[in-house]
Amino acid sequence: MIAERIPELKSLSSEEKLILVGELWDELAAQPDLLPPRDDHIKLLKERLEYFRQHPADVVAWEEVKAHILGSR
Repeated sequence: MIAERIPELKSLSSEEKLILVGELWDELAAQPDLLPPRDDHIKLLKERLEYFRQHPADVVAWEEVKAHILGSR
């Protein structure tokens, strides 16, 4: 585990750990070719796309979902 190799990580506060996660994520996102998509993810996306093609009425747009969530507060 990385935390065992870098013991200082354990002394970070929860807020600092969350910031670190964000920084690591941003670094990875800036170089998407370093992490190619996994086969199981590609398979799942293909299955969902096929389902959408066969049942387009079952899909709800993100804008509608977001409006519903924000409206229920």
